[in-house]
Amino acid sequence: MSLPSNFEDLIVEAESLSLYKKLIVQLNKDLLYANIDLEFDEETLPTSLKFVLQETVFNLISSKFSDYLNLLYIVDVSEAKIRSLDGSDALKLSEEVTFLLLQREWQKVWFKAKYS
Repeated sequence: MSLPSNFEDLIVEAESLSLYKKLIVQLNKDLLYANIDLEFDEETLPTSLKFVLQETVFNLISSKFSDYLNLLYIVDVSEAKIRSLDGSDALKLSEEVTFLLLQREWQKVWFKAKYS
């Protein structure tokens, strides 16, 4: 499996395989496990998904860092990928982390669809 390299590619691939709704379901499940008070409707537009999730990640980084780390752990985002990001700009960091979260959730959904 080659991972999408940007948000647009991820959404195009998810929609082409009819897995976008499953991506949202998986994301909602992991947000619930991480005790993050956020739930997306399955009809949420990709742009809204990205915007709201990025805003939530930004708020977690800024004011609830332990919850942010817990979310990364629950979703199972690679520690090496997180460490490679530039943390000097919290807004840019939140955008990059949002993509990594969605990328990892996409991996989970893709593998479940392919091998179940």
